Amino acid sequence: MKNIRNFCIIAHIDHGKSTLSDRMLELTGTIEARKMKEQLLDTMDLERERGITIKMQPVRMDYKEYILNLIDTPGHVDFGYEVSRSLAAVDGAVLLVDATKGVQAQTLANLYQALEHNLEIIPVVNKIDLPNANAPKTKKEIMHLLGCAKEDILEVSGKTGTGVPELLERIVKIIPPPIGDPAKPLRALIFDSKYDTYKGVLAYVRIFDGEIKADEKIRMMIGKMDSDVIEVGNFKPSLVKAEKLTAGEIGYIATGLKSVEHCRVGDTITNFKIKNPIVEPLPGYKEVQPMVYASFYPVEGDDYNFMRDALDKLKLNDAAFVFEPESNTALGRGFRCGFLGLLHLEIIQSRLEREFEISPTITSPSVVYEIKLKDKSGRIMVYSPSEFPDPSVIEEVYEPFVKLEIVSPSSYLGAIMEVMGNTRAEYRDTEYLDAERMIIKFSCPLTDVVTNLHDDLKSASSGYASMNYEVEDYRAYDLIKLDFLVAEEKIEAFSRIVPRESAHSEGKRIVEKLKEVIPRQNFQIALQATIGAKIIARETIKAFRKDVTSGLYGGDFSRKKKLLEKQKKGKKKMKNIGRVNIPSSAFLSVLKK
Repeated sequence: MKNIRNFCIIAHIDHGKSTLSDRMLELTGTIEARKMKEQLLDTMDLERERGITIKMQPVRMDYKEYILNLIDTPGHVDFGYEVSRSLAAVDGAVLLVDATKGVQAQTLANLYQALEHNLEIIPVVNKIDLPNANAPKTKKEIMHLLGCAKEDILEVSGKTGTGVPELLERIVKIIPPPIGDPAKPLRALIFDSKYDTYKGVLAYVRIFDGEIKADEKIRMMIGKMDSDVIEVGNFKPSLVKAEKLTAGEIGYIATGLKSVEHCRVGDTITNFKIKNPIVEPLPGYKEVQPMVYASFYPVEGDDYNFMRDALDKLKLNDAAFVFEPESNTALGRGFRCGFLGLLHLEIIQSRLEREFEISPTITSPSVVYEIKLKDKSGRIMVYSPSEFPDPSVIEEVYEPFVKLEIVSPSSYLGAIMEVMGNTRAEYRDTEYLDAERMIIKFSCPLTDVVTNLHDDLKSASSGYASMNYEVEDYRAYDLIKLDFLVAEEKIEAFSRIVPRESAHSEGKRIVEKLKEVIPRQNFQIALQATIGAKIIARETIKAFRKDVTSGLYGGDFSRKKKLLEKQKKGKKKMKNIGRVNIPSSAFLSVLKK
């Protein structure tokens, strides 16, 4: 155990975690040179295309006489839950900061989480090879944050490999070996799980006490589930079978279980024979709360069961994604899904399309509202606009507010304040990291944060500002339900809950957007935004006009008139019975401002 080091890399999105991991894998000879490719630990096509890490990925490296267990973590705020789980499985963290961008919001959020877990922190400045890198300035920011000495901060380049050998030496020297006793009864923390067709559920574990071999019987302490171990092994980064896993190690246990529900992330695995209360379960993770809800409906009703299986498979390796069945008079049977943010929603939607070839109809994302009714029956939770009760029975509507932190260069203060002025945020405080960088704090409704705030801040600050948020409390606000009619038919998927003062502008914006994205038909289509029975905005999609008289040449004008009259009657009839097919791209484009 003295020669084991368990650590993870934490950083803001796009600060070079996966590239640094690649260099470590190369230097330690974990991957043969011919098999090496960029962002090796990003196994999903989606991760490679977008250049972001979505799933944490563990890997074991042999360096001199040491075993290094690394967990590469995501950087986007929507995948913060992945980071918190990996921090509980390690003893130290490499805090990576981009020399061209400096400390950003997710750097702070991940650092605070690591400090809560009492981890040993190794501060590192990355991308020093770039021409616009400013390592001295970035070091000052890190010193302000951690209160460490300048000499403690390493300079590396994940791309060229400069400074990576020194970083490996520092990891071995500073990160403590794991504490645990191989002689005690088994205690293994599940920090991730994945379904394998042949081996059942693979539990990704950190062994705190005891040891485990194949063919032993194990018990999930919280899930109260028993199973036989098919095999155990390590990540290199592919699965490599091992004889046993012992205290201090990170590896996988193939449980043979058929459902991930039985092998929950945060559960403790112990020996089957130990049923007495001597063994304490390890402190798990707090249940993740979805921030945003949206409903997915299959386009064809027959695809309902296929879509359910697809969502089940996605949930297997995404602990933060939740869904439950629901039905809707207009859209039929579907699923209400919970996400950590809009990027999370986009990733799930992209994976459904790629892996299962399903293009669902997506309703407008909304947060969870609390509604106090006049009949004093207490508060009810509303997850989607379709559940919003009649205004006559509502006494008050409460919405979630978040504590929002924006990290940015001071020169963009005016532009950021202008962006925040378009939301309902309340300014709290400004703290300066140094003369050129600041943290601005706001209290803001969650709805305003999840829709488009991230993109607006990036635009206003030339990409330099970054944000992080956490839910604070629920507050009363004057909110109403806004409905949309397409060809006089109410489309429930477009309904949304909005502040009364912005209902008119929001209604106008959406009908104008729908006019662009709904294809023209042979008949005129009316698009209307309504509050109850009152129409507050309207647009019209003009009909295609077929030239029915093109076949005529000469003759009396009455022949032409007769054909035009016939066309007019046909259009009128189509307007009454014609259905408007709304493409799934229209639903997504309306979500984005």
